[in-house]
Formats: sequence, C-alpha cells, structure tokens
Amino acid sequence: MKKRRTIKAVDFFCSGGGMTYGMRKAGIDVFAGIDVDINCKDTYEKNNSNSKFILADIFELEEKKLEKDINLKKDDDDLILIGCSPCQYWSIVRTNKTKSENLKNLLAEFHRFVRYFNPGFVVVENVPGILKKKEESGLQEFISDLDRRGYKIQYKIVNLNEYGVPQTRKRFSLIASRVTEKPVFPEPYKNNKPVVKDFIGTHNGFVKVNAGFRDKSKFNHTVAGLSEKNILRLEKTPKNGGSWLVWANDSNLKKDFYNGNGFKDNYGRMSWDKPAPTITTKFISISNGRFGHPEENRAISIREGATLQTFPKNYVFYTKSIEITARMIGNAVPPEYAKRIGETIIKEYNSDMEG
Repeated sequence: MKKRRTIKAVDFFCSGGGMTYGMRKAGIDVFAGIDVDINCKDTYEKNNSNSKFILADIFELEEKKLEKDINLKKDDDDLILIGCSPCQYWSIVRTNKTKSENLKNLLAEFHRFVRYFNPGFVVVENVPGILKKKEESGLQEFISDLDRRGYKIQYKIVNLNEYGVPQTRKRFSLIASRVTEKPVFPEPYKNNKPVVKDFIGTHNGFVKVNAGFRDKSKFNHTVAGLSEKNILRLEKTPKNGGSWLVWANDSNLKKDFYNGNGFKDNYGRMSWDKPAPTITTKFISISNGRFGHPEENRAISIREGATLQTFPKNYVFYTKSIEITARMIGNAVPPEYAKRIGETIIKEYNSDMEG
C-alpha cells in the first residue's frame, strides 16, 4: 500500500477563513489564504494557525510572485487551488450591480493561476447566477480549458441543507481533478437535513437578549439595534415563521413602499423547524430578509448567524464593527460544506492511489 500523501491547498478570496477552516478539519493543509481585505487578516490567522494570510489584490498579483513567496510548485498533484470569489455581481437577486461591477472578472483572474500552476485539484464555489451567465462570467472558458487539459470536472447547483448546513443556501460548486480516475463530488445526505432549532436557541446556549445588545466577549452574541417602529412590527409578527403580511395594512406599521408586492421575506421570522434562509452579508437587518429571531423581537445576532453558517462557537471574529463581521460571515463558505468537499477529495485521491 502506498503511503498517503498530504494534500495542501491555497484559498483564494479566503475572507475570514470559512473554506480554510472546513478544509483543515477534513485533513487538508491549507497553508495560505489570499484576500484584498485587511479586515480579514486577524480572524483568518488566529482561527487557522499555520495558515498564512496574504494581503493582495488578485488583479495585481503575479503568478511568479506567488510562486516565489510561498514556494508553490507547478504541476503538483497534491495541490488544491480554491477560488470562492465574492459574487454579488452574478447574484440572481435584482439589486444594483454598480458597486460590484469591478468584481465580475474575478473568476477569470483566478483562472490565470490555475493555468499557471496546473494543480491536482481545483475547487470553485459561487452563486447560482454564475452558471446562468456562463459566457459573461468566464465560467464557460474556465470549464473548457480544464477539460482541454485533462481535468475530470463535475459541477452543479447544490442546496447546502443537504450537506449539513441549516440553510436553504443554493450555491454553484465545481470540483475538477486531473489525478483521480473519476470526477470528485460529495454525496448529499438523504435524511439529515438540519433546521434552525438544531443550531440556535436557549437550548443551544444562546441567552435571550434584546435588539441593540452588545456582547463584549469573544462569543459575540451582538445584535443590531431596531427603531421603535420595527420593534412594534416584530411584536405583531407571529412567532416561529411569521411574516409582515399580518401588519401590511396597519396604518401605523405598514411599510412606506408597500403596494401589495415586495420581498415577502423581509421583516419575517425564521422557523424553528425549517432551515434558515441564506445567511447573507445583511443578516443582521430584518429589512433585508427573513432574519427575525423565531421568538425574540430582534434580528439574529452575529454569533447566531455564524452558527447557522456552521462556524464553531469558539471561532472568534476579530473585527471593528458589526457590519464588517456580518459581511465576513455572510460571504463565507460554510465550514461544514468545505469539510465535506475536503473529505471527499481525500477519500477519492487515496482510493485511487491504493487501487
């Protein structure tokens, strides 16, 4: 039997380290993460010891410089390059794309490094919209190039609730391998689909708090403040999954822009017995989705959002504001899903080596 080799990885667009943490839990040596946001450095490095944070703009980073700085080798069968770029531009949610337009070519920039280093494995995670815009986003060329160079590729839209994440979080995932006999992709769970009550609530160690509560401990059960009107709205919203429709026509509470339409989940509460909605970068705000606590009259806290993203409770976010922390958490790849990807890569790679 051949000796098992250590698989290593570089995590592009690493943010606060969700992908890195999950991959490391699977047994992969993620020795470097790259991101343009200095706010991510402490969170990334202090929660992922021996993983180096590289502050760099991928548009300016040169392949040869990265090769030299972290001693990366070309054609390394044991290397994974991971690219989970910020994805607001390709989101199917109808929002103003002006602010995110400069991010639309991130996949093409990541592609430069894949071509240059030709790693054993490539992992990409993004919003579903990137698949609907295959030509514009560079995804079609990315896939075609991997195919030309002999990679076995599998990609699909997955619901992360089928992979141990308590959200209806649908994502585009691609795993490419040039060192296994068949494509690599984790199998979904058939029955184990977690829901909100499996992760948060007083029975899971989350004490009751009010809107505007500031937790100065590392647990960070901090909650955004609410206006008096929004507190009244939540008081009127039925517990455990209620929506704003019950007060839609209340002259004192109705939304100024209400015309019978609008986003149905805004101002709504989560349900204990259902998965949470996708935890976005705005999950601390009840006006940005169904982010109301199932029972308490507030939005979910920073720690509750992180927990629903499957970060462990001892994962500390070293940031300067609640907004920065929420953005880091919402942009993250849930560590549980990252772990499933890493475990599958290790299993398939080693089975091929032993077979």
